[in-house]
Amino acid sequence: MQFRRRNMAALTVALRKTSTFPKCILRPVVACASESHHRHAGTYHHSLTPKGRGGRSSFSGTVAAVFGASGFLGQYVVCRLGREGSQVMIPHRCDHYYLMHYKVMGDLGQILFRQCNLRDLDLIADIMKHCNVVINLVGKDYETRNFSFEDTHIEGARNLARIAKKMGVNRFIHVSALNADMGSPSKFLRTKAAGETVVRAEYPDATILRPAQMFGREDRYFNHFANQRFFGGVPLFFSAGHIVKRPVYVADVGQAVMEAIRNPETAGMTFELVGPNGYLLPDLVDFIYRVTRRPYIRYPVPRYLLRFVAGILEKSPFEPLMTRDMLELQHTSENVTPGMPGLEDLGITPTLIEMAAIRGLRRHRADRYFDLGIDEVEPAPTVK
Repeated sequence: MQFRRRNMAALTVALRKTSTFPKCILRPVVACASESHHRHAGTYHHSLTPKGRGGRSSFSGTVAAVFGASGFLGQYVVCRLGREGSQVMIPHRCDHYYLMHYKVMGDLGQILFRQCNLRDLDLIADIMKHCNVVINLVGKDYETRNFSFEDTHIEGARNLARIAKKMGVNRFIHVSALNADMGSPSKFLRTKAAGETVVRAEYPDATILRPAQMFGREDRYFNHFANQRFFGGVPLFFSAGHIVKRPVYVADVGQAVMEAIRNPETAGMTFELVGPNGYLLPDLVDFIYRVTRRPYIRYPVPRYLLRFVAGILEKSPFEPLMTRDMLELQHTSENVTPGMPGLEDLGITPTLIEMAAIRGLRRHRADRYFDLGIDEVEPAPTVK
């Protein structure tokens, strides 16, 4: 046994001396982006320099804190950030288990999580201190006993903008809502308008995005109407025939956030993000049910009666099926401000609902229609 070991050792030494394999030479990775990509060239730490050839296994130079990432739009934004090799910090209130699927959206160690509360200002500052981009997606569809619309849309937005400015964050992206107006009958839209005002006051160079109601695979828009068939039909106000909706695809809004980050010229600007076409609300509901291939009844209900029913439903201890404010938002026309930049100005072609609605509505179909495409569905009539 000892003789065999001595022979093996001698053979190993001989092979090392006579090996003809070339030595492995480690070369430095060349940065894939110029310094002009950054808004303030030369003012950032060397660890924020882009590295690699692009993609999830590179580093884009962006370290982003995405507040509200656990929501509908958040996963599309985080996925795009991770795909480009950005490091993403996700502050959250929910259990970590509900965000586990976000980990695979970026490279190993690039998607990070922190328990956070909008009222804990010191913790927010600690999250932002290493970031050069902050994205505010925080919003609520309905009020709860812990957080009202004012708490999230106004005070929360003010705190995030103020701390971002104090910590020297280069870019602040604030997502508001189309038709945000202090005179709106919807409290959601009134508080969104107030939130824009405080953000602009605290961080004048913030980029504000105003998306119309978004549709997609997990939305509370098209799916909400499709689910109402279980409750005897779709009730609408008598005025619904004059309500114009311009639904925008959620992936387009997520891409708009990325383009706003890339382009430093968007600092201080406001964009209104809408779909390519407008539809009357009854026509849009009819189209949704043509896609799902389900029979349904659409009937008008007096405003006061429908608000009374919604007032009862919103008292539920669970997620309410409908609230009075949801009704007002649902029956508000989505109007675009003349001259306001939109998706096209960010280099994005808006997606037609005829092309993307099937992705979220297919699950409502019966088995025999499940695999059918959307080509046979009659498009909804459009309005200007």
